[in-house]
Amino acid sequence: MSTAYWDRVRSAEMKVPEDRPLSDLTAELTTMLGSTDPVERDEIAYPILATWIGEGVYDDLLAGLGDGMAAGLTQGLGETGTDSVFRRSFSALVLAECVTRDNQESLLPAARLLEWGDRVSGWLVRERDVRGFVPGQGWAHAVAHGADAIGALAGSSHFRLPELTVLLDVVADRVLLPTPTLLTSGEPDRLAAATMAVFRRRLVPLRIIEPWLARVTAGATATVPAGEDPYLTNGNPEGFLRALHLQVAFAPEPVDVRADLLLELVASLRTSNRAYLQPRA
Repeated sequence: MSTAYWDRVRSAEMKVPEDRPLSDLTAELTTMLGSTDPVERDEIAYPILATWIGEGVYDDLLAGLGDGMAAGLTQGLGETGTDSVFRRSFSALVLAECVTRDNQESLLPAARLLEWGDRVSGWLVRERDVRGFVPGQGWAHAVAHGADAIGALAGSSHFRLPELTVLLDVVADRVLLPTPTLLTSGEPDRLAAATMAVFRRRLVPLRIIEPWLARVTAGATATVPAGEDPYLTNGNPEGFLRALHLQVAFAPEPVDVRADLLLELVASLRTSNRAYLQPRA
């Protein structure tokens, strides 16, 4: 269908059209998630699917819709600089909406959410296309959207201490992976927000958080061989530590280990920024 059809849907407050089966509409919107046209992808496909999920249109079909989005995470996985990133990235964003709906309504069995968690985690640490905004094509933002999916999974009642610990490890794995360019389009902030979602569950004790944080700090201070750009190794974990410190310190919903965690984060930032904190000669 033309974008004019979907523009009419948007103008009608995104009500589900009655002239076509929902399955056909969903298939078309899913295809549009991978479009290189930012209007089709960002302004039509994603917001319409998100609205319908949030309004319960897919409540009886949520498992199948989420499975379809999870399958989209593998399309072209391993490629970089190609158009396949849009389908992977926006599949993660819609899958996050499916998880959020289940968090609100408890529609699915634990096994389904845990499977989605495995799929998201496996994809996020294997994603190699870390572009943020692509001129002429809009947002790719795979790492940011993956972080959003991690944050949604952290809110699931089916995720307890073992699963939440895995989510923290996935965040650490992602920020510690060397990238061809630094993550500069808000990804550290989104990953920090996902981490805060884990902390707000109040299930992960400081004795687990401390070594996890030490691992990230080690990445921010790692020695890089001569001739290599150190910021491509240290920059992402350093940016994440700063983003996490900001959110722990100022988020309106404080985490229960806030005081101790702030001390740990300050120590980490002192270590990774030692060159800037020396007494002036």
